[in-house]
Amino acid sequence: MKIKDFEIGIGPTYIIAELSANHNQSFERAEQIVRRASETGVDAIKLQTYTPDTITLESDKDFFKVSKGTLWEGRTLYDLYKEAYTPWEWQPKLKGLAEDLGMACFSSPFDYTSVDFLEKMEVPAYKIASAELVDLPLIEYVCKTKKPVIMSTGMASLTEIERAVHTAIKSGCKELALLKCTSAYPAPAEEMNLRTLQDLASRFNLPVGLSDHTLGLTSAVVSVALGASIIEKHFTLDRKEGGPDAAFSLEPAEMKALVEAVRTTEKSMGTVSYEVTEKEKLNRPFRRSLFAVEDIEKGERMTEKNFRSIRPAQGIAPRFLSEIMGKKARVRIEKGTPLEWDFFE
Repeated sequence: MKIKDFEIGIGPTYIIAELSANHNQSFERAEQIVRRASETGVDAIKLQTYTPDTITLESDKDFFKVSKGTLWEGRTLYDLYKEAYTPWEWQPKLKGLAEDLGMACFSSPFDYTSVDFLEKMEVPAYKIASAELVDLPLIEYVCKTKKPVIMSTGMASLTEIERAVHTAIKSGCKELALLKCTSAYPAPAEEMNLRTLQDLASRFNLPVGLSDHTLGLTSAVVSVALGASIIEKHFTLDRKEGGPDAAFSLEPAEMKALVEAVRTTEKSMGTVSYEVTEKEKLNRPFRRSLFAVEDIEKGERMTEKNFRSIRPAQGIAPRFLSEIMGKKARVRIEKGTPLEWDFFE
């Protein structure tokens, strides 16, 4: 798939910085996050397009309260999203800034009105959030735009993923990618199950990636070695400044380190090769070979006492040790001399 000029799945890993709620309702902070993201080397900024009223209802009923065991325990969904949402009037400006800085900018829509709004913004792609993977009518509406679509699969069963993929393709989506995601905030490493990336790729024959909510960089870097061609990480200026998503977001130095680690991993993966590299050739002298370790007189037989396999690799290869053993020297061989075949009768 292709987002703007970036070919995903055949080149470098596409790295997305998720702004999410980390602006803390300050447009100036949102702008600063976009600017700092560009300095880390990420390829895209992602927004979320909803309002409290488009994503939930204002209600104190237990249905609308966040369950125990999460960062947002006890809060109502309406209050949480009122704090977290990115004002829509900001989004065209943030997109323009991101593009001026050389990054793509797109968003996760959460209802039809947000899709319509983002179409007017001319976003280059869409992201379906994990919780919306089961909203097949929304996926259908997004895919009718004919834009590239990235779908997170957190909380989804294999059957639910299959339904979402089928809906997307049936609705005209020609460019689709799936992100492995563990929808816990933060996500523990032992629940990441990154091997699923390879299974997703083989089952669906689509580009795959990781939407990563773990603390740190390890899972994202490992995912590249397992075939991820997209990485999405939440991004903030400073976790200590708080916010709904700050606890599992990367700071600028960490995001830059992630980008560098991913690029190094890509280089390290290389291709299947058993050829000796140019750098390795410089170190071939450190291999072993057969040397005289004592002065050996003419006519003397070769024994384990007077020659051995040692470094460097200037003499006969060690694999011939048994053939040399017992041979007579036809010349005097000084200690420290690499053995040659014409030294022997």
